[in-house]
Amino acid sequence: MRRGGGVLMHIASLPGPFGIGVFGEEAVAFSRQLQKQGMKYWQVLPFSYPGMGDSPYQSFSAFAGNWLFIDPRRLMKAGLLTAEEVVANEFNANKWRIDYDFLRVERVKMLRLAFSRAGDDIMQKTAEFVAANKWADDVALYQAIKDDNDQKAWWQWEDEALKNYEAKALEAVRGTENYNYHAFVQYIFSSQWQEIKKQINDNGIQIIGDMPIYVSGDSADVWADKEMFKMSSPKQLKEDPDRIFSCVAGVPPDYFSEDGQLWGNPIYDWEKHKKSGFEWWMRRIEENYKLYDIVRIDHFRAFSSYWEVPSDAKTAKEGKWVKGPGMAFFEAMDKKFGDRSGLIAEDLGEMTPDLVEFMKECGMPGMKVMQFAFNPGDDSSYLPHNYPANCVAYTGTHDNNTMLGWLWEAAEHERKECLAYCGFKGDNWGDGGSHSASLRAIIRTLWMSHADCVIIPIQDMLGYGGDTRINIPGTPSGNWVVRFSKEDLDSIDNDWYKELNRLYRR
Repeated sequence: MRRGGGVLMHIASLPGPFGIGVFGEEAVAFSRQLQKQGMKYWQVLPFSYPGMGDSPYQSFSAFAGNWLFIDPRRLMKAGLLTAEEVVANEFNANKWRIDYDFLRVERVKMLRLAFSRAGDDIMQKTAEFVAANKWADDVALYQAIKDDNDQKAWWQWEDEALKNYEAKALEAVRGTENYNYHAFVQYIFSSQWQEIKKQINDNGIQIIGDMPIYVSGDSADVWADKEMFKMSSPKQLKEDPDRIFSCVAGVPPDYFSEDGQLWGNPIYDWEKHKKSGFEWWMRRIEENYKLYDIVRIDHFRAFSSYWEVPSDAKTAKEGKWVKGPGMAFFEAMDKKFGDRSGLIAEDLGEMTPDLVEFMKECGMPGMKVMQFAFNPGDDSSYLPHNYPANCVAYTGTHDNNTMLGWLWEAAEHERKECLAYCGFKGDNWGDGGSHSASLRAIIRTLWMSHADCVIIPIQDMLGYGGDTRINIPGTPSGNWVVRFSKEDLDSIDNDWYKELNRLYRR
C-alpha cells in the first residue's frame, strides 16, 4: 500500500436527510473533505444488508448490497420517483441514530414504487446484470421464495424442491414480478455505487472495503451451495431436526469476552472448496474487487486455523482449533488475480505461532491497534515504534471503544502509559472534541510510525466519547446505529490533518 492516512466511517453513518447515509452527494462531499486533509484512504464497513442485531457482518448474502444505501434523489433523476416522493422519504427524527425498523418498511415501499415505473431499458440492463452475476440470480430467487414463505429460513420452506435448489422448480420463479423486483434492487444498488465510487476515486481517495470471513446460515450463499458447508449428518438431523449445521464459527475467550464469542455462522467444508479450485471464493473476491479498491478480509486467521464449535454447544469455550485451507487458497488466488496487493489481513486476536508463520508466508499487510499496546513494561507489537512498514495501523477499529472513551475507561496505569508514550503532559486528557490535545498527541504518534497506512475512526477525528461507539462485540442489540451530522464533520480541523500528512510524508 502507498504510505498514507485515512478515516474509518461506515456509509450508514454519513449525514443526510434519509435517516441513514446513502450513495449521494454526502459521500462525495466526505471524499472531498478527506482530499483537503491530504488523506488517501476511506475505509468502510461491509456493504451487506444488515441482519441479526442490525449487523452488516450477519447478512442474507455475502454478495448482495444494502438497499438502504440507495439514494432516492438518484432514483428521481432516473425518472422513477417524483420530488414529492423523495421528500416523503426524508426522516430527520434523530440525525445521530439509525432507526432500522422504520427504514426497512419505508425503503421497501419506495423501492417497490420505483420498480413499478421501471421501463424496458432499465429492466434490460437489470437482466444483463443478472446474467453476468450468478450471485444476483441466486439472491433474487432466494428473496422471492422467502417472501412467499413469510420470511422463514430456507430449511423451513414447504416446497422441498425449492428448499433443495432444484433447477426445474427454480425456473418457475425466474421472471416472476417479485424475482424481477429483487434483481432490479441489486442492479440499482450496484449502478449507484459505481457512479459514486468513480467520483470518490477522482478525488484521489481509495476505498478500503471489508469482507466478512463467514456467511449467515440463513442466506442465499448456503442455500445455493450447501455442499460447500459443514451440514449436519442424517443421524444428527434425526436426533435434532433443528440442527442444520454440524458445527459453527466463533472465537475462543479473548480481550472482548471471557466465554469467547459464539457467532453461529456455518463452517466451510474447505476440502470441497479446494477440489473446486476455490471457485466460490474467487467469485466472491472478484465481486469485492468491483466494490472496493482494497479489501480487508475480516478474521483472516481462519485461513490458517479457525475456532470450530459444535452447533449444540452453549458457549464458544467448547470449541477447538481446526486447520484452515492455508497457502493453497492464496496460490489459487494468485492464479486468478495475479497477486495479493489489494488485500489487508485482519490478524487481530490470539497470535499463535502458526498464524505468525502464515502471515509471513502470505506477505500481506496485517493490522495494529494502539489501544492494545499500553501495558507498562511490555514491548508490545501494538506499540507504534514496533510497527513494520507492511501493516495498517489504527487507534481503534469498529469493535473498539472510541479513543476518548478508552482513555476514560482504561485502567489508570494503561492511560498513564499511553499519555506518556504519546508525549502528552497536561492534566486535561479527558477533554474531547476535534481539538482535543490528548487525542491529537495520540493521533500524531500513530502518524509518525513506520506503518504504510494509518487509519482513525471518524469518532476519534471528532474527539467523541464511548456513546458514539459503533459496536460492542458479544452484545446482541444497540450496535451499528451511530450517525454524524454535517455540523459534526464541519467541526473537523482539515488544515491540522493536512499538515500532519505533509509532515509525516503521508
